[in-house]
Amino acid sequence: MIKLRLQRRGRKKRAFYHIVVADSRAPRDGRIIEQLGRFDNVSENQELTYDEERVMHWLRIGAQPSETVRSILKREGILYKMHLLRWGKSEEEIEAALTEWREAREAKKEEKAVSRKERQKELLKSEEKEYKKQLEEKAAAAAKALEREKAEKEAAEAQAEKEEETAEAAAETAEEQAETAEVTEETKTEEKPEEAKVEAEEEEKTEATEEQAETAEAAPAKTEAKEETEAEVETKVEETEEKPEEVKAEAEDEEKAEAAEEAETEVEETKAEPEAKEEEEEVKTETEAEETKAEEAEATSKVSTDMTAAEAIDHIKDSPIDDLKGFVPDDEDRVTVQRAWESKQSE
Repeated sequence: MIKLRLQRRGRKKRAFYHIVVADSRAPRDGRIIEQLGRFDNVSENQELTYDEERVMHWLRIGAQPSETVRSILKREGILYKMHLLRWGKSEEEIEAALTEWREAREAKKEEKAVSRKERQKELLKSEEKEYKKQLEEKAAAAAKALEREKAEKEAAEAQAEKEEETAEAAAETAEEQAETAEVTEETKTEEKPEEAKVEAEEEEKTEATEEQAETAEAAPAKTEAKEETEAEVETKVEETEEKPEEVKAEAEDEEKAEAAEEAETEVEETKAEPEAKEEEEEVKTETEAEETKAEEAEATSKVSTDMTAAEAIDHIKDSPIDDLKGFVPDDEDRVTVQRAWESKQSE
């Protein structure tokens, strides 16, 4: 039996089909009698081409279409035309019936297109809602983690305060014990007041005798020191009266040396200013280059899961395909983003 069927061509996950005439006993991709057209339902164009005269010829002979080919011919109106021919309709009547049928089909397609756009919008809304929900869940988890950390810190602080209080209480008890020991010692010493009084009187007497001896020894030394200081003052006054001109010359030399040192420091500062400016400009250029590199790294490190579906689709459409490497990761489960990425690759 001769059949009209599809023959698979293309590559993996990007297949298209040839509409062929073949023997029903031949394998799917085996030998064919004639190729009648091409059918591609994977790309966005939905390409379908066929030779209507040859298809009608094989149908008149008795070739049987497969289920898929039958649905294609039915959608294109070829089977309807065959029925009209079998009923004996004229060419004008067939053309009028086909035009009416095509208009009805176009109206259905428009309705389907509108519904498809609505479904696309609803899908985008649902994906954005899911994305926002995930963000809220992440924020809630982060807030819970922060609260847990705060509670742990407060517990640790309370424990530390308790330990400090216990340490302070232990120190206070130790001080009290020391005070009690001192009190006991004082009470013991108070039992012998007469001996303490006698010892104190003897110490006072010895200190008084030592002070009298020191004053007697220091009196002649003071008089000698006064005489020496008076003699030195007189010699200095005589030297200053004798040599006023030498002092003036020394003062002028010192002033000149100070002025020369100030001029040298000013020259060194003027020389160092342009070098410092050049160093500052080099540092600024290096920091700007590092910032631009960091911005480029951030732009390239973006992935679609960090954006909403609409933002990711716009980024895919507006960016060149070389800059989109790694933008759509393997864990991207949004259908709209995957479709936009596939359409960008097929361009």
